[in-house]
Amino acid sequence: MKAFTLSHVGHNCSPVGFFATIPHDQADNAVHEYIHAAAHFVIKEVHDRDISAPEVRPKSEILNDTEEAADSVEDESFSQEEIVQTTRLARDHAFGHFDSGRASNASYEDTQFFELQTFMGMVRCGATQGATRFQYRRGEDYGPHGDTHLRTVKQFDPDELVDGFYETTDRLLSVIASESSFRRPVTAAIDITTIPYYGDVEEMSMVSGTKDRDGRAFKFATLSIIGQNIPLILAVEPVRESSEWDENPSNQIHRTVRRLVRRAKEHVPIETVLCDREFDSIQVFQTLSNLDVNYLIPKRVSSSERDVLEQMEEMIRALMDR
Repeated sequence: MKAFTLSHVGHNCSPVGFFATIPHDQADNAVHEYIHAAAHFVIKEVHDRDISAPEVRPKSEILNDTEEAADSVEDESFSQEEIVQTTRLARDHAFGHFDSGRASNASYEDTQFFELQTFMGMVRCGATQGATRFQYRRGEDYGPHGDTHLRTVKQFDPDELVDGFYETTDRLLSVIASESSFRRPVTAAIDITTIPYYGDVEEMSMVSGTKDRDGRAFKFATLSIIGQNIPLILAVEPVRESSEWDENPSNQIHRTVRRLVRRAKEHVPIETVLCDREFDSIQVFQTLSNLDVNYLIPKRVSSSERDVLEQMEEMIRALMDR
């Protein structure tokens, strides 16, 4: 059994061992991040309070290792120049369309939280680790701590976030239109994305169950233009499903498809829509036909159909072996 261990915490010049063991097979990503956050907090307290704890590494050594680790992680995804450029473009064209509703005299402006969130997304890490790396680059007083960031993010209204996304999309398309235009009908793809959710489900209408029954996740559908460059997302819709903890009606995915395509057609002409097997239904086919677009959707294969296909393959192989 592999275990995650936290040790070496001193207190009042008399080191006292602190030990926590969690079986590896019972620790998911959320548990990992919690353990790392707790470790960072304990070590920070040791350094800030000047507690005598010989087992704790010197602050200068930890800072150097963290900077090197941050650089190596970022090199695998985006360069520092790309992060700076993306953040600048997002600040110029996107951040202004979102508002947390916080007091004007708050310690940090909304823009600073958005910059941190952009940085976290590009280096692919959680709030605690992301805030630490962000502060190394922008200064300790510039960005919020990870727990402050999480509390602020929770203050955003989900519907207002969607509205802000649409306003941002309109802004980006107007910028693109100043240099080029979509003269020919485009091919679009509709995808469904799930993001694991570990909090309380009370009054969380956008949280659905997952296939493993015990899991929970945010679920949303996006429509994006397929091109040679980075896909441009034109529309997003939450996918609300009937769950035992709320009063959501049964999911009707064809209505989600209708809203996505109508929204996208306000900006560009659409010729063909590509979907995955989750959209294989008569209602979706009829909806796309009514919207006057072509569509390509793989057919769901049931267990009985799969058995028939396997039998046909065996028959073909047998004939070829004769």
